[in-house]
Amino acid sequence: MFFKAKLKPTKLKKVVYLFATTVLGILLSLITHALIEINYLRWAENNVLTINFYYGCAFPLALQISLLIIGAVGGFFLGRFWWRKVYIDRVWVKK
Repeated sequence: MFFKAKLKPTKLKKVVYLFATTVLGILLSLITHALIEINYLRWAENNVLTINFYYGCAFPLALQISLLIIGAVGGFFLGRFWWRKVYIDRVWVKK
């Protein structure tokens, strides 16, 4: 049923698809950021280290921004990869 459907790759679909995967990448980078920070705080507590907080976060602002940018760029490129697989190459039909 769905395998025979003709998916027409329009410009609006591509924009929405890339936007959604970019948001997904940002959300995954926030989860990764939280997990790394939790482990860092546990390690610092075990080693009795003093931690400076930058705007409510233990990481410097440059690291926070770089993690966010890496997530956004990674999500964008993930969207471009899967756009080609799903709408252009139609991999699931060729199996």
